[in-house]
Amino acid sequence: MEAAQPSAAEVVTRLDVNSPEEMRELGLRLAAVVRPGDLVMLTGELGAGKTTLTRGLGEGLGVRGAVTSPTFVIARVHPPLGDGPALVHVDAYRLGGGLDEMEDLDLDVSLPESVVVVEWGDGKVEELSDDRLRVVIDRAVGDTDDERRVVTVTGVGERWAEAGLAALAG
Repeated sequence: MEAAQPSAAEVVTRLDVNSPEEMRELGLRLAAVVRPGDLVMLTGELGAGKTTLTRGLGEGLGVRGAVTSPTFVIARVHPPLGDGPALVHVDAYRLGGGLDEMEDLDLDVSLPESVVVVEWGDGKVEELSDDRLRVVIDRAVGDTDDERRVVTVTGVGERWAEAGLAALAG
């Protein structure tokens, strides 16, 4: 099967991540390239490292509060400790519908001044922004202790076509 080629307004990079610490470090590097108004969509199996990546992102952005999975509260806002943007961390796993069901979260209001991270956001939040990062974390499945992950980051839209993703390679 042939892989789909990215459009002219997409930038793709693939990274090997070998431990939770490396996933956190990837989040730190991501913090150096995101800016207020950025939408980051995270996809991966349960336990793939989505929250670990977001924890590193929050650390790199210098936000208040421990970044933990927002599964039961749906969304958490982490205000900045300094001049940087807030981090809005959303878990859309239990939300079945598209953007209509997420309207109550007011993500469109938060987006311009925040970095919004949505776990399980595929098919639910793309309409929030023409420019977004889609991060897919693949891991070995089944009964394994393998910590290795392949992370595919796709920058969609002109913002990422211009900025690129080279800084994520570390």
